[in-house]
Amino acid sequence: MVKRTSFEDDPCPIARSLDAIGDWWSLLIIRDAFLGVRRFSAFQRSLGMAKNILTVRLRALVERGILATEPASDGSPYRDYVLTPKGRGLFPILVALRQWSEEFDEHPEEIATVLVDRARRRPVRKLLLCADDGTPLAPEHTTLAPR
Repeated sequence: MVKRTSFEDDPCPIARSLDAIGDWWSLLIIRDAFLGVRRFSAFQRSLGMAKNILTVRLRALVERGILATEPASDGSPYRDYVLTPKGRGLFPILVALRQWSEEFDEHPEEIATVLVDRARRRPVRKLLLCADDGTPLAPEHTTLAPR
């Protein structure tokens, strides 16, 4: 197996983020954690991943502070995986990926769910990037500046 290149020390924040998140399996694990999955067996059942791959991904997410383990809520000897504040910070990224797919997927009618506001059961508005004064921004309205 080829060792993955680390971008941990890369000056680009996108590369660093990808290093922390890992790969698509990690994002799917995080998605399931947001949906309330907490147990190894439930992640395995939901994702259909091989146990050894799931073990490696969960361990990496815990080591990176995205997930934490805690005693099982039902008092069993198992451990639950829970999102940390760092992990919960990934929510807008998952929403952005979802909304991108809903807009550009070749078969959006095959998408089985719609993200809704839990209280009002209304669809969530598309994420919008704005300047500090609230003006909507497109890519051509932004640039990189030295820190």
